[in-house]
Formats: sequence, structure tokens, C-alpha cells
Amino acid sequence: MTQRLDYKSASPEAFKAMLRTEQAVHEGGTPPALLELVKIRASQLNGCAWCLDMHTKDARADGESEQRLHLLAAWRDAPCYSAKERAALAWTEAVTRLTDGDVPDPVYAEARAHFDEKALVDLTLAIIAINGWNRLNVAFRTPVGDYVSPRRQGG
Repeated sequence: MTQRLDYKSASPEAFKAMLRTEQAVHEGGTPPALLELVKIRASQLNGCAWCLDMHTKDARADGESEQRLHLLAAWRDAPCYSAKERAALAWTEAVTRLTDGDVPDPVYAEARAHFDEKALVDLTLAIIAINGWNRLNVAFRTPVGDYVSPRRQGG
């Protein structure tokens, strides 16, 4: 696929606003490993190859197992995710798929069982941010494959 445009250079102020949102996400208190799972799952749902490339590389650099990354698309059937991770993944899917209607009460109740108000708002902001990044990269066909995680071991 050919890149349609480089959104970073076309609108640097909008890009900076997205980066500020991303900074707020990382300062919000959601554990980094959970953030990566959420970002990967939303990116799977949105078909964002660029974000999948980035966040799987970052997750692996942070020590996430290949098995958990491979099973993420089928997390409901995989025993390797904690109850808190499952609640976050269900919340991610519901917030990402708003075209399905709304966020169901049982999904909210399960999320609230694992996250206090601030933590759930922080998690939701992370989901909003990754959905924004997904839409930018899918819409403008950002080239995939060259991302190198700054967290990678050995450099």
C-alpha cells in the first residue's frame, strides 16, 4: 500500500495534540503491560497494522510473552489473562465498538470491579487515544514495518 499523506508533517499541531494525549495516557497510572494489551487489542479490532507492529514490539521489549500476544485475539478462550486484564479487554472492545450500540452494563460493572473511577477514566483515555492513532494510520496508510522499539533490550 502507498501512503496517502504524512499526517505528522501535514498538521504538526494536531500531531502534537495527539502526543500530549499519549503523554497523559502514560502518566495516568495504568500499568504499562496492560496498556500494551489494550492498545494491541483495539488495533486488532481496527485493523491497524502500523499500531500492531509498534505495540507488539514494545510489549515484547517489555517482557510480554509470545503466547499471550498470539492469543490476544481470542483472549476469552485463553487462560493466560488475569481477571483484571479480561475486564480491561472487554472494556476495550466495548468502547472501541460503539457502533454496536453502547457499552453494556455488565461490561461496565466488571470493569468497575477491577478499576476505581480514576483508573477507569485513565484506561478509557488510553482506549480513546489508540483508537485515534488507529484511525490516523489506517486512513492515511502509514507504512508498516520499520518501527524499532526504544525499549528493546540491548539498545
